[in-house]
Amino acid sequence: MPMVIGVVAGSVLAGIAVVIGLFKLMWRVAEPNEALVISGSTHKTEGLGEGMGFRIVTGRGTFVVPGVQAVRKLSLDLNETQLSVECVTQQGIPLKVRGVVIFKVGDDFVSIANAARRFLDQQKLMPERVHIVFAGHLRSIVGGLTVEDMIRDREKLTGQARAACGTEMEKLGLIVDSLQIHEIEDPTGYIKNLAMPHAAAVQRDARIAQAEANRLATEAEQTAFARMAEATRDSEILQAGYQAERDKAAATARLAGPLSEAAARQEVVVQETRVAQLEAQRREQQLQADVRKPADARAYEKRTIAEAERDARISAAQAKAQETELAAAAEATRVKTAAAAEAQATEARGLAAATATRATGEAEAAATQARGLAAAASAKAKGLAEAEAIKARAAALAENQEAVVAQQLAENWPKIVEAGASAFGNVEHMVLLNGAEGMSEMFAKALTMGGTGLGLARQLLSTMNPPHDETAVPAPRNAPTPADPAPRNAPADPAPSHPIPITD
Repeated sequence: MPMVIGVVAGSVLAGIAVVIGLFKLMWRVAEPNEALVISGSTHKTEGLGEGMGFRIVTGRGTFVVPGVQAVRKLSLDLNETQLSVECVTQQGIPLKVRGVVIFKVGDDFVSIANAARRFLDQQKLMPERVHIVFAGHLRSIVGGLTVEDMIRDREKLTGQARAACGTEMEKLGLIVDSLQIHEIEDPTGYIKNLAMPHAAAVQRDARIAQAEANRLATEAEQTAFARMAEATRDSEILQAGYQAERDKAAATARLAGPLSEAAARQEVVVQETRVAQLEAQRREQQLQADVRKPADARAYEKRTIAEAERDARISAAQAKAQETELAAAAEATRVKTAAAAEAQATEARGLAAATATRATGEAEAAATQARGLAAAASAKAKGLAEAEAIKARAAALAENQEAVVAQQLAENWPKIVEAGASAFGNVEHMVLLNGAEGMSEMFAKALTMGGTGLGLARQLLSTMNPPHDETAVPAPRNAPTPADPAPRNAPADPAPSHPIPITD
């Protein structure tokens, strides 16, 4: 019986051991940083499309049938790749960009499936592939930027690189945890040259700051030295003062004896001087009481009387001066009033005379103007009439000279006869030999002299205006016209006059 129990127990234990061995052989547990990719049977994983042909397990255990299914592990750890990419900027400047990309396989099943398909057997090549992806995109992005943009905004470069690589990294089942641009190498020295002005400015500011600090330090040192010298001087002065006091005390101590004797003598002299002064004061007071007081009283009396008399004279003079001043003021007021009245009267008379003179002048001027205008109008009318008469005479002369001459002779015939008879005006005695017949002949001769004038006028007109010249102009105004008689001042008939005795 005990043997049976032992066998049964051993069998049970063996069975348990076999079960445990089989369980360990078939049970697979995924670590937190890995994913189990189980293939060999048809499985459907949540989030994945049909036809995957494998199963993904993360963070738990699962049964795997040995010989039927295959289990592979895909690491979910972080990976990194060092970037060293030669690029050319928008300005054509070659650069070398250095950085690091930290990435891993995504935690979701889609990313794990994409990564499993591409890197399950080539997980060590994963950094190289990532480097290739980032290198291409970095060259493209840097080609669109300038060096200044890359230096001043590296975050922009990093963001654009991550955005450009995101789709491809997603297809690879990878996610980028970090992308850092460490360094931008400039083999041509462009960045160094860009920094030189700023570096020079910083050096300048540093030198200025250093010089300012040196100046302030020097000033502080000099101030400290001055204060030290001042303290030394004050100390030496105090020491000298103390030494002088000590010397004075020592000298005083040495001269104490002679000084005491001199002081005693000085006190005696002072007392004697005081006694003399008191004696002099007593004598002075005695003289004041005996001599000066009476003299002062007499002088005061005389001075008071003189001042009273002077004040009386001054008062009288002032009263007289005031009286004279008042009289002069009254006289001046009277004269001023009279002068003002006379001035006003004179001004009134002047204004009246000026008004009358102005009225007379204006009237005379108006009369003169009227006479002048009338004379001018008369002269103008006369001149126009004469001009018209001359014009008409000239026209008539041009048309019918004979008629004009005849008219003129007819108009002036009395004057002609008078001129002809004037030849007998100077005859005192006339003798007529043939009586009344002789008188008739004399008068006929006188009239013949007037007719001679007519012939001369016709001859003159014929000379000035030839018959064939129809366009001849009249003679000038100053020339004698046929109608005009002979000038009065011209000599009369050249025939000599002889006194003719007249007898009965």
